[in-house]
Amino acid sequence: MTYVRVFRSAVHGLRDMSDETIGFIGLGIMGLPMSKNLLDAGYSVVGHNRSDGPTEELVEYGGEDGGSPAGVAEASDVVLLCLPDSPDVEQVILGNDDENTPVVDGLSEGMTLIDHSTISPTVTQSIATDLEKIGVTMLDAPISGGEEGAIEGSLSIMVGGDEDALNEHTDILGVVGETVTHCGPSGAGQTTKAANQIVVAAQMVGVSEALVFADRAGADLEAVVDAISGGAAGCWTLDNRAPNMIQDAFEPGFFAKYQYKDLKIATDAGEAFGAPMPHTGLAHELYKTMIQNDMGYDDNSGVMQVLQMMAGKASTDE
Repeated sequence: MTYVRVFRSAVHGLRDMSDETIGFIGLGIMGLPMSKNLLDAGYSVVGHNRSDGPTEELVEYGGEDGGSPAGVAEASDVVLLCLPDSPDVEQVILGNDDENTPVVDGLSEGMTLIDHSTISPTVTQSIATDLEKIGVTMLDAPISGGEEGAIEGSLSIMVGGDEDALNEHTDILGVVGETVTHCGPSGAGQTTKAANQIVVAAQMVGVSEALVFADRAGADLEAVVDAISGGAAGCWTLDNRAPNMIQDAFEPGFFAKYQYKDLKIATDAGEAFGAPMPHTGLAHELYKTMIQNDMGYDDNSGVMQVLQMMAGKASTDE
């Protein structure tokens, strides 16, 4: 296992003026700031997105429009993806009736494709096998850290696939992430990300439950958070989400619908591998409730709203 921590005292604004051109497909809430960080580091970036707005923003920032997934691959030395789900990744890379200019049409032997999406480990392995047949290496490199991490270049990156290929591209990954960990062969990055999302969901649900309980008991929620953050209950969610949760502010850093999708990946994998997931199953149902109540575009910390509904109130302010 390779573990790399990239210290970022003054990365942004410094220009390495690399000769490599990076292709980036999927310029969403994570992909666009990641692409901008690569531009800031001196890389040429050619991008593509399903909708035009993010691509136009990338071009305004100094990038280029690849026109299509295949066009991005043709213009690039290495291709990065950050897409919503397994079917999207399969479609964009390998093509289907809805995508007639897939990445594979623009790839050439010896290239590397790095997938930052969170998808099924088995789908990852299948795509990697297909690409290997044409001499292309695929790394599954899902990310954690939310929109803030994407903007700040402080993401945690969990990598599966060939370790030599990872070593060749550590400089690129070090621009968008603070830690880069080689987790094993193809699919291991996605397995690690599933484990990450299990813990993230547990934190979100646990903090939500604690805040709704404290609110019903009439406690000062800010005092509660301050008191428990420094003890055994201290966690990322208390530090980074609880202040907004107290205010019923759920502007997305990571969409609840993506948390739901990631938990579905985890529970499906748990079923396949015979791993018990009682708590993850509960979290999955709570996030499903968010989707069914049109909360999918809220932050994943918005699961607290489901607990509030169960408590018979819609807001801590009532």
